[in-house]
Amino acid sequence: MSERLALLLLLCLAPALAQPPCETGPASRGYEVRLSIKTALGDKAYTWNDNEMFLFRATLAFSMRTYYNSDQYNVSSVLVCGETPRVSFWFVVVSHDDPTQLVVKTEVERAVRMSRHRINSAFLLTDRTLEFLGILPTLAAPVVPDTPPWLIVFGVVIGLVGAGIVLLLLSSMHQRRRKKKGPPEDEVVENGIAQESLDGVRNRAFTDDERFTAM
Repeated sequence: MSERLALLLLLCLAPALAQPPCETGPASRGYEVRLSIKTALGDKAYTWNDNEMFLFRATLAFSMRTYYNSDQYNVSSVLVCGETPRVSFWFVVVSHDDPTQLVVKTEVERAVRMSRHRINSAFLLTDRTLEFLGILPTLAAPVVPDTPPWLIVFGVVIGLVGAGIVLLLLSSMHQRRRKKKGPPEDEVVENGIAQESLDGVRNRAFTDDERFTAM
């Protein structure tokens, strides 16, 4: 009788023992996901439902297939738990070789990072509005401008040098024109008065006036 009871208990517990746990909290072997759909899309925000969850699990299965280059991962490979109305939940991925075992967290992390842009695109979100807590977002490739920065700096320097040369040429041309025209009238008058003042009293011994030269 006791053997039959033990066998019955074993048969009842077998499915539960075979199912890998999907736990929430710090002790979980999975990852928490948070979605900010309203923040990202505003009035165009869609409602999170079972279909959206199915899409999430499918994108995670796609990520695992891409990472391992294997077609053995399916939607059933992604287990979800702890879902909240504010669209947050936890997930784990079971091994395709042994469904009773979980895929190592580091492998799941690498798979998510590899396909992060595809996951974001599926939900019209970004790294900030679709968060995998504990998985750093993939850094976006730096934006390469059409014109290299060094070429822009070179153009500015050449422009300043060219402007300086033009100003020097205009200044020299202006000075040449002034020399050809002669000094201004005011300057001529002032120079004449100055010359007379410098002459002072003339030496009448060398004058041409006959009054002073006649014996």
